[in-house]
Amino acid sequence: MSGPDAIFFDMDGTILDWQTGMEESWLAACEAHCDGSFTPAKMHEAIRVRRTWFWDDAERAYRGRMDLDGASREIVRHAFADLGLDAADRARRIADDYRARRTAAIEPYPGAIETLEALRARGIAMALITNGEARNQRRSVERFALERYFDCIVIEGEFGVGKPDERVFRHALSATDSDPARAWMVGDNLEADIAPAVRLGLHAVWVSGDGAAPTDGVRPHRIVRSIAELV
Repeated sequence: MSGPDAIFFDMDGTILDWQTGMEESWLAACEAHCDGSFTPAKMHEAIRVRRTWFWDDAERAYRGRMDLDGASREIVRHAFADLGLDAADRARRIADDYRARRTAAIEPYPGAIETLEALRARGIAMALITNGEARNQRRSVERFALERYFDCIVIEGEFGVGKPDERVFRHALSATDSDPARAWMVGDNLEADIAPAVRLGLHAVWVSGDGAAPTDGVRPHRIVRSIAELV
């Protein structure tokens, strides 16, 4: 299709790299607060197991993204219990240390900011649509000065609902005065970003990281490894 009049972007996993260094941050937090009652590697593995358990449940995942600090503390608390340990204060310190390390490590993907600048210079209307708690997501927006690129910023914790709720996308369309047929949605999550965009008639661009096509289910209109490919 020809170039869009508007492009809507997801933030985490699309513009900002929130995964690189995750395991290293967990392990470093375990090492920093190890008192000899566990080995950092064993605690890290217990946390990995409990992290998968936590985020695989839709209800817990919603609660967790609305309170990332609380989610990390709950994950570590369960990991301690799985290892037969009862040290709530130490578990909390590991969780809080991890959150601090992760926040500090988050950076834009290579070329992401330059891509936003280039698209903005072309006069394309843009919206940022991100799930998560208001405080945490707004902090990322401000830290990387993302507000200067977008005509509309929709944060789940501020708006009241998040993706894949179609109200989020309809709000962005209205705020940018855009026709769905002339708008793109760009994101890394097939269910949250791509599926609702397809249903609403937007051109859906999936950021897959490795460029691989989805094996089943949702079919994006285009697949890219990073948003830098858009320009």
